[in-house]
Amino acid sequence: MTDRLHSCVFTSSDGVELVGDRGGSPDAPCVILLHGGGQTRHSWSRAVDSLIDAGLQVINFDARGHGDSDWSPAGAYALSDRAADLRAVLADLRVPFVLVGASLGGATAIQAVHEGLRPAGVVLVDIVPEPDPRGIERIVGFMHGHKDGFASVDDAAAAVAAYNPQRARPSDTSGLMKNLRPRDDGRLYWHWDPRILDTAPTTHHIVVEHATATLGDLVDMPVLLVRGLSSDVVSEAGIGAFRRQVPRLEILDVAGAGHMVAGDRNDAFNDGVIAFAKRLLMPVP
Repeated sequence: MTDRLHSCVFTSSDGVELVGDRGGSPDAPCVILLHGGGQTRHSWSRAVDSLIDAGLQVINFDARGHGDSDWSPAGAYALSDRAADLRAVLADLRVPFVLVGASLGGATAIQAVHEGLRPAGVVLVDIVPEPDPRGIERIVGFMHGHKDGFASVDDAAAAVAAYNPQRARPSDTSGLMKNLRPRDDGRLYWHWDPRILDTAPTTHHIVVEHATATLGDLVDMPVLLVRGLSSDVVSEAGIGAFRRQVPRLEILDVAGAGHMVAGDRNDAFNDGVIAFAKRLLMPVP
């Protein structure tokens, strides 16, 4: 974690506590980072430093049921619950902000805008209202897999490498431990609430498709889609359907990246997102 961050805790309307990090000047315009399903805020680690270096404030938090944040006692993991979490995170913010959401985080951003949140702009990372079902099935299959855990962090790294073979396997696997927790049997398990998967992906997609109509109506709110060109989630058909709802949609294609764009090509991701955020939040006079 960068030493320019400080930890913070936000309490959502139903009492779920969300753990996050905040960095940059509190008077600077802000970028809110929302990670994908099965990830944690640490998936944005390298992006955070670049955003702060660019003069932006950053809030980066673990979604409910993930990382250091609470698991919902009621199993409340609908997109409306996650939108309420985002409102709690933003409750005391008094500067303009941009939302950057990857996959589940992007769906959360769309739902939050539908419910009345008004960011200066929205960045959606490899997520569209009509994703390719084959890619979604592969993600859900990975999350459903390995229910017996792993004997070591190297075994977990091997599972990630098998899911995403185009990314070079890191020599240092210590960062992966942020997504794992040991249990009494001595094995390591992914640290997210399995009840997240109780709702079928198609249910979330129906919600997002409905919410996207609001995004389409807000013609003055810029929307950037960051797509990994090797993604099996965002297809040309999915982009076409999205653009019919949001004609002003901007596209940033990232070569050499799959669904996990920020991790696969962090340099290209940072450059594109920072340029978009600075254009909206720090315009040149």
